[in-house]
Amino acid sequence: MHPVYSSSSSPATNDVSSPLLNRVLPSRSSQPLRGAASRLLRRASSRGMMLRESSVRVRETAAEQIEERQSEWAYSKPVIVLDVVWNLAFVLVTVGVLWFSSEENPRVPLRFWIAVYNLQCLLHVVCVISEYRRRHGYDQLNQDSDSGLTSSEGSSEDESDGLEIESGTSLAKHLESTNAIFSFVWWIIGFYWISAGSEELAQSSPQLYWLCVAFLAFDVIFLVLCVAVASLIAIAVCCCLPCIIAVLYALAEQEGASDEEIERLPRFKFLTVRNSEKVNGEILETHGGIMTQLGVDSPSERVLSSDEAECCVCLCEYEDGTELRELWCRHHFHEACIDKWLRINATCPLCKSNILKTDEQSGNDAV
Repeated sequence: MHPVYSSSSSPATNDVSSPLLNRVLPSRSSQPLRGAASRLLRRASSRGMMLRESSVRVRETAAEQIEERQSEWAYSKPVIVLDVVWNLAFVLVTVGVLWFSSEENPRVPLRFWIAVYNLQCLLHVVCVISEYRRRHGYDQLNQDSDSGLTSSEGSSEDESDGLEIESGTSLAKHLESTNAIFSFVWWIIGFYWISAGSEELAQSSPQLYWLCVAFLAFDVIFLVLCVAVASLIAIAVCCCLPCIIAVLYALAEQEGASDEEIERLPRFKFLTVRNSEKVNGEILETHGGIMTQLGVDSPSERVLSSDEAECCVCLCEYEDGTELRELWCRHHFHEACIDKWLRINATCPLCKSNILKTDEQSGNDAV
């Protein structure tokens, strides 16, 4: 039962691959969750929900963040150990069944199919362990670089280690892609053999038959589970992004901006300004407003149209008296929504600009 995953050139790459979820299918794209969320959002917008492009981009960024978290979880030590034990258990069960079914003689080569299937499991174990060691080697290389190895000798050693990691990655990618494609073809062959003579095989070779059925069924179960999880996450990102941010904030370690860095961002109070417009002979009331900066002696003001007076995170319009926070890139959100996001990821969810780097540049310019 060998799941398929997608390796990358660095752990920072946003792949959603999970060793325990992705099963016997060709390699998928590196951004399935972002693509699913984007398609769902754009389809909903075209059917009358009128989601703005900025809201779609925020949810695509959130999906990217979830992919990074899932990738970190998928290649954590407990998950890798569970995955290896799971596949080795399949191999041990196969050895036992082949031993006790030595007298069975099916008309189709079920033993050969089972043997190749288990070889794929072993190859998957090798790929998973190789990917795990590569990721940890990459992390260690980054730690050594950050520790201040500036000598020429240290630099040359880092370069040679980096080349070794990249070469290992290339080989793992080829093995992984070949194993994925062959696994898909091999599953179809096994399903055809089993379904074509199910009654006869169940009577003449019951142990081999039910072992093959178990392998095929587990593959389908994990495939359905993978699709269901991806669909639920995509729907949650589209319809309930603040809940997703709250969960990530509760589970994730402090990797984004600190409270002090967030508090340096300007805060505003929104005051509603109601305007009337005549459209097709009807008078429509729009709800724009003015952002007034808080906590400064000479507050600045910024006029927002009705299209701009909405938080791209929670999709709620700004109400009168609502406190907002504006990033250095001039994008604004509800203070509660953006503060939780920045504690997870110190970048703007709309344009992905880093608030820490921008803050440092602003401080240098002021000096």
